[in-house]
Amino acid sequence: MMVDTTRDAQEFPRNWTAEILKTPPLIAPARQFAYPKQIAGEEDALARGALQLMVRPASGGTFLATCALGFTDPAMPTGVFACPNPHEMCAVAGGYAYVIDTARPDHCTHIALKPVVDVRLLVAQRLLLFVGFHSMMAWGQNGLAWESARLSWEGVRITSIDGDMLHGFGWNLLTDREVALSLDLLTGQHHGGGFSPPQEKKS
Repeated sequence: MMVDTTRDAQEFPRNWTAEILKTPPLIAPARQFAYPKQIAGEEDALARGALQLMVRPASGGTFLATCALGFTDPAMPTGVFACPNPHEMCAVAGGYAYVIDTARPDHCTHIALKPVVDVRLLVAQRLLLFVGFHSMMAWGQNGLAWESARLSWEGVRITSIDGDMLHGFGWNLLTDREVALSLDLLTGQHHGGGFSPPQEKKS
């Protein structure tokens, strides 16, 4: 699922532009960065493919960003999003989300949710919301704002956002049913949801 919100009127202000490349550039810029950086367990990430972006920040010169795909499943989101901080850009590649400081492209945060299955721009709350299969995370102007507790055994479905409250459902393994949940977008605290840890048997 390819998405590109860099030209969406309902977005955060930004001082950069980015172009999603279909093929590698014939003439690559001098500055090139690959994400994620070499970390344990991600040695073969780029072998799955990558999202390549030509990024033009307000200063410092154009650079090529190569963002490794998390998963090759086309249902996983891929695209570019503005962030609450105008210097930052969020690139999502096959469910892997990278928040890149365009003023200092060697500074990148790899969002811990793997995969990210949905991204929402919450302009009123000045948050970028990442939705996973089990929980959510919110990115603010100064970095990670909050991380929710587990909301579901497998799958979170958002139905509406009313002011600062998000409403949706989380799946319960034990009953094989969706359970309604509400989550405070300012704190990440929630009520309801489908996850309940297995109860230990009393001896």
